[in-house]
Amino acid sequence: MDATTHDADTMAPTRVRMVEVDGQPLRVGVRSGAREQPPLLIFNGIGANLELVEPFTDALAGIETVVFDVPGVGGSPAPSWPYRFWHLAQLADRLMTQLGYGPKIDVIGVSWGGALAQQFAFQYPQRCRRLVLAATAAGGLMVPGELSVLSKMASPRRYADPEYMAQVGAELYGGVFRRRPELLRKHAHHMRAPRGRGYQYQQLAMLGWNSALGLPLLRQPTLVLAGSDDPIVPLVNARMLAALIPDARLHVVDDGHLFLVTRAPEIARVVDAFLAGATGARRPRR
Repeated sequence: MDATTHDADTMAPTRVRMVEVDGQPLRVGVRSGAREQPPLLIFNGIGANLELVEPFTDALAGIETVVFDVPGVGGSPAPSWPYRFWHLAQLADRLMTQLGYGPKIDVIGVSWGGALAQQFAFQYPQRCRRLVLAATAAGGLMVPGELSVLSKMASPRRYADPEYMAQVGAELYGGVFRRRPELLRKHAHHMRAPRGRGYQYQQLAMLGWNSALGLPLLRQPTLVLAGSDDPIVPLVNARMLAALIPDARLHVVDDGHLFLVTRAPEIARVVDAFLAGATGARRPRR
């Protein structure tokens, strides 16, 4: 079944449909763009359905984007067994081939999805042309946020209960949400609660995963994006990523964990310039 999601000013709406890959049904959203540039594959955060990145994809004029609900999240049914990041990376690679995309794609990963994006870049170095890591870390060696914040991340309640999201969202996500809590209700309106075991499977996929030793081997040009007020993934994690990846640039945003949504036009311009080969973001000092 196909569906379309868009706002009144969007010229190229996201086309949403179910695609079966290796026996796993995936709910996939594709926003058409210029075919002379590689498509941008988006890995979303933990528990997040594809609609939650639409402010960002709306702002990416001309770039074709692909985002899918991870099994057990949004409209993708949960598999019978837990999975690891390598399996999700394989699933994503086969999805892109099945959708008809060629040998080169760009990849962006947000938070939990940033770990998956790193895994994809490790696993498919010839296919991943450029890499964008947003509000993410190196897995097991990350510097964690405050315990009170992480404890609230342990369950997917914020996705299922808009009132709870309104209560805890500013503490969780920081940035502009501290000053404009009404934006939380707008963000929560697009949420779909993870299905069944989906959220737990995402947590298990992260268990024991660590990219720190492999980061110096990455050869993709990489843009590391981070919020200056991120309670979940403190800024120091982005500095570590940018220092360990040989061809990385760091761009710090004056916002919290969800800057990809709250500052979508600004971030879209930075990402667009990076994917086009511009070098506006500066290499961090070591």
